Amino acid sequence: MPQVSADVYVPIPPDLAFAVSQTTGATRLRWDRFIRRQYFLGGATAPGKGVRTRTFSRLGPSMVSEYASYRPPTSVGMTMVSGPWFFARFGGGWRFAPEGPGTRAVWKYTYEVRPRWLQPIGHRLGQIVLGREIRRRIKGYAAGCADEVVLAAARASLPPS
Repeated sequence: MPQVSADVYVPIPPDLAFAVSQTTGATRLRWDRFIRRQYFLGGATAPGKGVRTRTFSRLGPSMVSEYASYRPPTSVGMTMVSGPWFFARFGGGWRFAPEGPGTRAVWKYTYEVRPRWLQPIGHRLGQIVLGREIRRRIKGYAAGCADEVVLAAARASLPPS
């Protein structure tokens, strides 16, 4: 399946970098320009393996996704449960690794377009569109890692040390 990825260095420790990536509500919207609106489903109030979310992108389409993995502070993975008709499959994985005094964040999207006859052009188009979006999104994430409002909310979500 095709894949797009982007990475960025942020000058904060991995636990805080991970926590920024999992912010919600108005805090999330301060840095994540991809999302227009997002909320948990099934009574969930926090992320975790098996938790589902509904996300409305600023481009219009919405998707229900499920946390396939949730391993603070190193990684999180999501898989599409339902979404735009043109995706047969879609998943995302975000990894956070210590690098010097900060963190290297690597984000990847893996996808498959349908119908099958559309894949030759759909996968190439996906590389362009999804590639651009993931680069914009990780750039916004890096800005969030320097935003004191976002950092305060992320710190508040960390377990006491």
